[in-house]
Amino acid sequence: MTGLDALATRAAGLAPGGRAVLGICGGPGAGKSTLARSLVAELEARGTAAAYLPMDGFHLPAAMLEARGLAGRKGAPETFDVDAYVALLREVRDARDDVRAPDYDRALHDVVPDALVIGASARVVVTEGNYLGLAAGGWERVRPELDELWLIDVPWEVARERLGARRVATGRARDAAEAWVDTVDAVNARLVESARARADLVIPG
Repeated sequence: MTGLDALATRAAGLAPGGRAVLGICGGPGAGKSTLARSLVAELEARGTAAAYLPMDGFHLPAAMLEARGLAGRKGAPETFDVDAYVALLREVRDARDDVRAPDYDRALHDVVPDALVIGASARVVVTEGNYLGLAAGGWERVRPELDELWLIDVPWEVARERLGARRVATGRARDAAEAWVDTVDAVNARLVESARARADLVIPG
């Protein structure tokens, strides 16, 4: 079963006496943040304290991407600070106090430091992002920090339509949006597919 009720039951079961960190991965446009936020809300409604930790908060700042010539590949694995992400996952797992975490603002197209709070009471921390299951480039250090990894499986044609609409909504012209989706996003989606074997659960999107 992959309905929200069943997923929340499975997530709550990961933390019988402490804190669990659950990862949700999938290609661009798969619906990772939607599922993660819905799962946190469902857990909270059931009385299980939970928190949301998006990988997108670990994008390299826009100025740094420009300086490194990476702005045209924003969203690719090398455009994130994987060292900082892994360090925060480890801090979150062991923390007894609140932990501040960065978030990504789609209106600003940049990172906002310390925008999120992972409360000390959270029993389940739900983190989501494209590359949680990758096996190279430093990303291989993420999977050991997760109690489980779930992968959302969405057909590319569905994700492509979502992504095009998202890019247009955040300011790109339609032609530029489609070009970005068919180059940068499509390559990243193929990378994520390689993580399927390392997922504990595959969720049809």
